[in-house]
Amino acid sequence: MKKVLLAAVFLAGFSFSYAQEAQAKSIDPKEDKDLMTWYHKDFSATKVYGVNTANAYKYLESKGLKPKTVVVGVLDSGVQVDHPGLVKNVWSNPNEVPGNGKDDDGNGYIDDIHGWNFIGGKNGNIDIDNMEVTRVVAKYQTVFEGDDSAKNKANQAKMPEEFAMYMKSKELFNKKSMEAKQGLQTYTMINSIIPNMVKLLGGKPVTAETLQGIKPPTDQKDAIALNVLAQVSQSPEFKGKSPADFEKLMKEQMKEAMDHFTPQSKQYDLSYDPRKEIVGDNYDDYSEKNYGNNNYEGPDAEHGTHVAGIIAGLPQGKEIQYGIASKVAKIMSVRTVPNGDERDKDVANAIRYAVDNGAQVLNMSFGKPVSPGKNVVWDAFKYAEDKGVLLVKAAGNENEDVAEHLAFPTNFKNVADEKPFVNNVLVVGASTNRNNELRASFSNYNKKMVNVFAPGEEIYSTVPKNEYKYLQGTSMASPVVAGAAAVLLAYMPNLKPHQVIEALIKSSNSNVDNKFPEYSQAGGVIDLQKAAEYAYTNFYAGKSSGNNKPTKSVKKAVKK
Repeated sequence: MKKVLLAAVFLAGFSFSYAQEAQAKSIDPKEDKDLMTWYHKDFSATKVYGVNTANAYKYLESKGLKPKTVVVGVLDSGVQVDHPGLVKNVWSNPNEVPGNGKDDDGNGYIDDIHGWNFIGGKNGNIDIDNMEVTRVVAKYQTVFEGDDSAKNKANQAKMPEEFAMYMKSKELFNKKSMEAKQGLQTYTMINSIIPNMVKLLGGKPVTAETLQGIKPPTDQKDAIALNVLAQVSQSPEFKGKSPADFEKLMKEQMKEAMDHFTPQSKQYDLSYDPRKEIVGDNYDDYSEKNYGNNNYEGPDAEHGTHVAGIIAGLPQGKEIQYGIASKVAKIMSVRTVPNGDERDKDVANAIRYAVDNGAQVLNMSFGKPVSPGKNVVWDAFKYAEDKGVLLVKAAGNENEDVAEHLAFPTNFKNVADEKPFVNNVLVVGASTNRNNELRASFSNYNKKMVNVFAPGEEIYSTVPKNEYKYLQGTSMASPVVAGAAAVLLAYMPNLKPHQVIEALIKSSNSNVDNKFPEYSQAGGVIDLQKAAEYAYTNFYAGKSSGNNKPTKSVKKAVKK
């Protein structure tokens, strides 16, 4: 998101090059219909690495295949289920009577009409929660580094795995908490000098000529303001803006930035824990499943609503945005991720809930560096595999090799393992619409542990309050792939998860620039039409009578 870019501008001494920004355009991104839908493009026709959505539907329909509805579970921060761009594609529980206060279907969840919220309870909903490293440090600090050194050493020897996790968490906690404080200070300062920047413009638009005409200020705040202004002015969003429009846009982005960093004072607070009071469960009891409420949206559903729109958004009004699987998918909202790190107990229960209630694809746009309850999550992965459900997971946004910096939950129990312990997990990196910089600079990567790449930068989709917005991240790339998988399963419902994964990997459009083949197993960006052709040819045997009956696979699934 752009707030991160502005932080990099300041903290790097104003030397950032805006590599993540969209290329300069004469059209405002908010009016650029081509940019709003770029991730659907056909690479063979446009040379832009979109996923070829429209031609995929044409191909599948040309084979006489009739689609069935596919339920996609969105395990996220919540979804605005009545958003005009989503409401027609939201899943409804057919066995639950709305609003009667009863568990009509006997699944343990009362009035779960459109999904469930595992981070809420009778006393409301969790908004801000800790980061996982905070929870680990808070739990083990007195165990491993208490006042009794002999006891500390004994505990370290008795619990080597927990101690290793504690030491990793402590290092990250110290680093990230300091970055959070610096980030808030940075944005507070930049926000305070917006009037200085406007004054320096002298009523003229934001152009190179205007900046060149500004005399070097003698006032320190004005000097800082000029430096920030010079860098910000390089962004296509700011070029040519009037002082009034510049001021408005800067204030909007500074608010976003401070809204991002302000909660981190709680996320990295060792004494902060909203769980017991709000959710009311026994968090340490991983076997506990029946807790939460049916507030599918929660206090901050921007992330989840954006993800849902990428999967199944429908054009409405003047908005042309549509999801990859808009013709075939229904969204089940399973609120799992707070403003902070998700908890392993909730992730495991969310997976099981979605699987048990008919979801065939689960999107998981989240991750964290440590996972105290990873075994419980791995059990849920195996449960989903046994039920034939595909899990699609974001690779993460740290610009790291995930073999060196694990992003839990992971489908590899050990980095050295040749293949995952389950065959139903698809890990996704983020690509751009720039062929010479195809891997988004923030995207995690690994030749073995990341399966494919998909568009994840400058993605336009639904957000709360019936609005739309551009966001970026592997969080956006993952639902592109989840939507693609839903399309394949809608027309070929007997496909197995490993067959869907194989089809998407084997048919990706390759790119040899800047070591892109080394960043994922596929070495390219998914192409839904090619994936449909691959799946149909290899798993549905070329000819169809329109009855959707599969034939025996003619190729072995790719080794996982």
